[in-house]
Amino acid sequence: MKKLVWLIATVLLLAACGSTDKAFETVDLKDIEALQKKGALVMDVREVDEYNEGHMVSAINMPLSQLQNGERAGLDKDQKYVIVCRSGSRSRTASGILFEEGYDVINVSEGMSTWLGPVE
Repeated sequence: MKKLVWLIATVLLLAACGSTDKAFETVDLKDIEALQKKGALVMDVREVDEYNEGHMVSAINMPLSQLQNGERAGLDKDQKYVIVCRSGSRSRTASGILFEEGYDVINVSEGMSTWLGPVE
């Protein structure tokens, strides 16, 4: 009986270790330019007023509040999105929401508060 319990426990442990759960990728700000060159679009999930104060060149604005309310107008599941916010917190939340719905997303660990590149 003990052998059976150990066998079952071992099988369960090995199954858990071999899990293929996927998660979205997280990168640093320095990686954004290379991702854009490969066709990724930057999605800024800050609120409209924050975005209008200055955002990465060519970034689209889709506030986290709109994503949380189900807004997806203009988004394409075949497009790769690099998700950015002010500090990295909202982008992580937005990346999780979109990833769970099948969007191809990459979260940026930092945000506009440390961005030194050009803004518009």
